[in-house]
Amino acid sequence: MALLDSLLGNEAKRFVKRKDSDAGEAGKALEELRGSLYNDLRTSEGAKRQQQRFCGPVVAMTFNFVVSVGIILANKLVMGRVGFKFPIFLTLIHYVTAWLLLAIFKTLSILPVSPPARTTPFTSLFSLGAVMAFASGLANTSLKHNSVGFYQMAKIAVTPTIVLAEFILFRKTISCNKVLALAVVSAGVAVATVTDLEFNLFGALIAIAWIVPSAVNKILWSNLQQQGNWTALALMWRTTPVTIFFLLALMPCNPWFSPPMVRGIGTRGNLSN
Repeated sequence: MALLDSLLGNEAKRFVKRKDSDAGEAGKALEELRGSLYNDLRTSEGAKRQQQRFCGPVVAMTFNFVVSVGIILANKLVMGRVGFKFPIFLTLIHYVTAWLLLAIFKTLSILPVSPPARTTPFTSLFSLGAVMAFASGLANTSLKHNSVGFYQMAKIAVTPTIVLAEFILFRKTISCNKVLALAVVSAGVAVATVTDLEFNLFGALIAIAWIVPSAVNKILWSNLQQQGNWTALALMWRTTPVTIFFLLALMPCNPWFSPPMVRGIGTRGNLSN
């Protein structure tokens, strides 16, 4: 009996140790999973990986195409048929609305985490926000004074300008196949929109002035995303206040594109000066 009790006692001890070991391994796996989820949700590198995982090139291009077309048509409708004559103020409404939505995401802890401040100089974010104000404001102004077809023609010129600017600034080149594809797409869009062209001298000048800041905006945005591990939402959260500030500054400076109240302030200021 003593021998049997001894054998049963040893087996029981081994069973308890095995259960403790299994529990320890399960706890370790749970901690690793928790750490992985934390890295994916609460660090900029993890947020970048999640964006690339769920938003591949095809999804991103499709979403960008649908949203861009919808915004262009909606803005043209508002400034055309509705009769809203203030494109910069309309741009300001867009950015204020976007920032409020981002603030809600931030409150709900849905907004991806930004990279550490030391990795991206504030001057880079400030420059991007300022250029974005000019690019977006001039884009809506061009859309107001031009037809959708002429607006699209000007938009086509942005891509070659980006290629040229990247070559001048960064010595970045593209393959001959990409150049050929770019030429074919540009020609196709030009042919598709040529029937809608309506020339307006002032609108054409605005469209030409819009091309350069639009190209610079896309270059700065792309560089920050690629080199600084910024997600699109995190970058919008940091740059949108700067954009709103410059849009507010632009409104009194240009009475043609401002609401009557702000236009009156700008005119009185100019007269007093």
